[in-house]
Amino acid sequence: MLSESALNYQDSYVCPVCRHGQISAMTLMDAFACSFCRHIFSANLPTQSIQVVDSSQPMSWRWNGQKWQSVYRDAPSLTLVVWLIGIILVTLPGSIVWLSSALFPPLPTSTWAWFPKVWVICTFGIHFLMVSWLVVEHYQLPLYVSTRIRVAQWLGRR
Repeated sequence: MLSESALNYQDSYVCPVCRHGQISAMTLMDAFACSFCRHIFSANLPTQSIQVVDSSQPMSWRWNGQKWQSVYRDAPSLTLVVWLIGIILVTLPGSIVWLSSALFPPLPTSTWAWFPKVWVICTFGIHFLMVSWLVVEHYQLPLYVSTRIRVAQWLGRR
């Protein structure tokens, strides 16, 4: 049942993390748990807010009576650091591989003349995928969280 009133332990609400499950009160505890993603939330009923307690990220939401609103706590300096490190991790390895292939090119008539270009593209691509995964993991995007949970459930059913 989706409550359209104040946050309380008797009702269930849409999970703000995965947006698929329902969070409801845990027995004998002043906390909520999601039926889909299994996150545990501590509730602050006077401020109508919840916070994820089983994650390294301090994610919080405020209940407005109909839906959850995110309480932003990201420090701009941390966000800038995450993005700068991500850009460096994508560009530096690929640039080193490109520089080595430019300084020491293969012979044009060699059968492996195509290899340095493919290696540079693979280096950029793989590092981009790794940094993208880390950024999505850091920000806990709902589509990523729900997909990860569905895959885990699918693998568990096998």
